[in-house]
Amino acid sequence: MKTLNDFNFENKKALIRVDFNVPLNDDFEVTDATRIVSAKSTIIKVLEDGGSCILMSHLGRPKGVQDEFSLKHIVNKVEDVFGVEVKFVENCVGDEAEKAAEALNPGEILLLENLRFHEEEKQGDVGFAEALSKLGDIYVNDAFGTAHRAHASTTVVAQFFPEHKCFGHLLAKEIESIKKVMESGEKPVLAVLGGAKVSSKITIIENILDKVDHLIIGGGMTFTFIKAQGGQVGDSICEDDKIDLALDILKQAEAKNVTIHLPVDVLAANAFSNDAETQVMDVNKIPNGWQGLDAGPQSKVNFHNVVMACKTILWNGPLGVFEMETFASGTIALGDSIAEATSAGAFSLVGGGDSVAAVKQFGFENKVSYVSTGGGAMLESLEGKTLPGIAAILD
Repeated sequence: MKTLNDFNFENKKALIRVDFNVPLNDDFEVTDATRIVSAKSTIIKVLEDGGSCILMSHLGRPKGVQDEFSLKHIVNKVEDVFGVEVKFVENCVGDEAEKAAEALNPGEILLLENLRFHEEEKQGDVGFAEALSKLGDIYVNDAFGTAHRAHASTTVVAQFFPEHKCFGHLLAKEIESIKKVMESGEKPVLAVLGGAKVSSKITIIENILDKVDHLIIGGGMTFTFIKAQGGQVGDSICEDDKIDLALDILKQAEAKNVTIHLPVDVLAANAFSNDAETQVMDVNKIPNGWQGLDAGPQSKVNFHNVVMACKTILWNGPLGVFEMETFASGTIALGDSIAEATSAGAFSLVGGGDSVAAVKQFGFENKVSYVSTGGGAMLESLEGKTLPGIAAILD
């Protein structure tokens, strides 16, 4: 696996695919710079070697050229984060872009305009990829968030750099972290899967049953499993068409010696509202008119004990409707447990949109081993798929 450290960038132009698809407010100010900060060590390595950086990214889902999706809006924030002046060019291919790249001196950074202003980017167009390739000497992919898409800048462009392509620090760390959970992690290995639906996690569950020793299932998914075992779930979210599948997963886990841990009690409410009336109930005795919206007190204790007994931990998905304060305590308690296990030497990886949001919201970001930057890419990795953006560098 070729990484940044396999190259010296002195007097070289690094063409770097970053993921600067960051949220902007109505005044076009960046509201969360995590993705920009994540690319910093890659950029600094190139500059310190005496090279220059040509950064390419998409922003949002523009239909053609739309000013609100222009990367010019983020130039100031990128300069703040990297502490270096950032030049900007209003296209990512063609004469203008080529001239700007040509004029770049060692130690300088050039940010190209939004790749998705060109339809050819998403189409994986070879001609467009070739036009991008003319801008740099070495291709670096550091955009894990888009590694599951076979776009021109994430995958196709790599073929024009047969010997001069590598992973940036961020992407290498993502690959390493997933590998630690899926292949080389110290046992016992635990996966915590939460979220609303079994259907969105089926392939992950089936793929990781061969890799883990323990599986905690929480969130809305719980109730499909509880109902499958004959429990009463009231008005809780439940996928009736997935009941046979839930039973099959329980059987597969047993055959593979994987212990599945489900909540034993829940915080139930008489409405889906932060101000609803609440009551702690057995998970399998929820009457009609009530729905389970968070893990209960005994479940939190049980899950804590499982977490503390494991050496490698994957967390994907919350244990309750954490967006509502009333139903956030199960997810917070799990975060506390994982943080404690991490400080005692366990390796913990958090990935997937909702769990990453929860980790940031409740301040666990620096208390776990690694927080993944890619939602869809992370999920596809856990499903056992080889991501096109990763395959293109390994090829």
